[in-house]
Amino acid sequence: MSSPLAADLASAGVAAGTPVALAIGQATLGLAWPGGSRSVATPHPHDAAEAVAAVEELGPRWVWWSARTTAYDLVGSGVRPRACWDLGAVGRLLHGLGRDDEGAVWAAQAGLDLPHPSDGGMTLLDLDGESDDAVRRDGQLSREWLRGRWAEDAGATVRWAELALDLQRRQEDAVRSLPDLRSAPGPTPLPYLTALSESMAALLCVELEVDGLPVDRAVLEGMLEQTVGPRPQTDAEEAASRRARDEVVWRAFGGDEVDLRNPATVREMLVRRGIDVPDTRSWRLEPYAAGSPGVAALLAWRKAERVATTYGWGWLARDVGDDDRLRGVWGAAEGAGRMTATAGLHSLPAELRPAIRPKPGNVLVRADLGQVEPRVLAAVSGDRALAAAAREDDMYSPVAAALRSDRPTAKVAVLAAMYGQTSGTAGAALKDMDRAYATAMAYLRGAEERGRQFQDLRTYGGRLLRLSDWAQADVDAAAGTTRAHSFGRFARNAVVQGAAAELFKAWAATVRAGLTGTGARIVLCLHDELLVETPVSEAAAVVGIVERSLQSTASWWASGSGVRFVTDTTVADSWADAKT
Repeated sequence: MSSPLAADLASAGVAAGTPVALAIGQATLGLAWPGGSRSVATPHPHDAAEAVAAVEELGPRWVWWSARTTAYDLVGSGVRPRACWDLGAVGRLLHGLGRDDEGAVWAAQAGLDLPHPSDGGMTLLDLDGESDDAVRRDGQLSREWLRGRWAEDAGATVRWAELALDLQRRQEDAVRSLPDLRSAPGPTPLPYLTALSESMAALLCVELEVDGLPVDRAVLEGMLEQTVGPRPQTDAEEAASRRARDEVVWRAFGGDEVDLRNPATVREMLVRRGIDVPDTRSWRLEPYAAGSPGVAALLAWRKAERVATTYGWGWLARDVGDDDRLRGVWGAAEGAGRMTATAGLHSLPAELRPAIRPKPGNVLVRADLGQVEPRVLAAVSGDRALAAAAREDDMYSPVAAALRSDRPTAKVAVLAAMYGQTSGTAGAALKDMDRAYATAMAYLRGAEERGRQFQDLRTYGGRLLRLSDWAQADVDAAAGTTRAHSFGRFARNAVVQGAAAELFKAWAATVRAGLTGTGARIVLCLHDELLVETPVSEAAAVVGIVERSLQSTASWWASGSGVRFVTDTTVADSWADAKT
């Protein structure tokens, strides 16, 4: 062993896969593993990272309350743990929590009421049920410890790690007891595998925040100047630039100076020009653009306005660092389980994507899961006919043959089935879906009915969707029917979208592991799309890692379903080029 600490832990039985709980205090590292615990003095900030790196060579599965609070400084110091168990992420999975703080995760697993989030201040409640220990007499975690008492000395830090290890054991027992819904369950239950990948997704979120997305500042500044005007130096210049953009539209409408940011006044202006529309949504105005210079100018203005207000000069100054990396705050699971990101990372306009470009010598590998939600529906529902269609590169072609329709209609039918649309072309096509794919349709309707009744659901991988929290008895019949319909549609889609999110994160975790030892790193996770930044010399190898990782992930995630998952993988200098 290259480290005395690693040697000590190895002699204590810590080996590959051993859960080792980690708590990083003010000057102490607390470690706990089955059968033992110890503290390590860390008087300097870099000491904790060095100690963790030394133990990392044993291959433990790190256990922490939250990657955000424990792993952020480690990742920033260059430590990239191989495996982890994130108590907050697994708490969200098991209990459908909307928060992942220590007090909530502990209480949920113990079957206790969730404590109010602490604001850091003392209240009279601090005198109620408290003891000297981290765990109060009522079973809740001490408010004093939640506010940081655990980090103050070696004994407390080790105790915090021991509690984390105890909670990990109870969480693992809970996920292993959940049903495995795969067509051919394997020796390791799917919910347990989901807990592992959700934990790794939480760690990946920290890495995405630290690493950032590469930006070519010169290209981005040129695009902003062309779209919204020169960088304003004063509020007056910003107001003048805004008016100049508005004037282009006003002139196209004959000098009608209306508030373009008010849909009502825009509609009135359109009516005065003979364009009577029920609302001013862009998709409704697009058919008029060819015959109306005013509408064409209005639609162009809207694109520029979105860039100016959300992705303008203020965004560049705030979210793009001096190292030319775009950074936001990432979340591993919201709603049905999708990853989230701030700073516009999940909604960057196509017009700005040419600026997402690494430094010379690096390229981007973009991998996009093809038709992922229909394929997921085939896997989670167990519909053999739909699974047969999903074995093709383009599954909509065999679906069209089964529905006796053209491909566009088949695509509308499948998407309408998952999203609960019943009108227009979709309504007619759904009748054929019932005939051709009865099992999948029954699966979706079953989820929708449970949603209408505000019954809790679990996704294919085991995530709890807490719909019962939204049930209310004190609503009138009309409002109650509307709410039930809304939650029915949510549930119908969530069981597919949530499962797709679980597959995506398992794939991303597998890709991350495959990139170990290379110069490549994942820099963006966008629903069903991965971006990997890599040296040019390793691009071909990264493409192979990405594609093999999908196949290996699908082999256990959808085992027995017969569904084939595919990815469109490209290599390019910019995100925009990678999407063509």
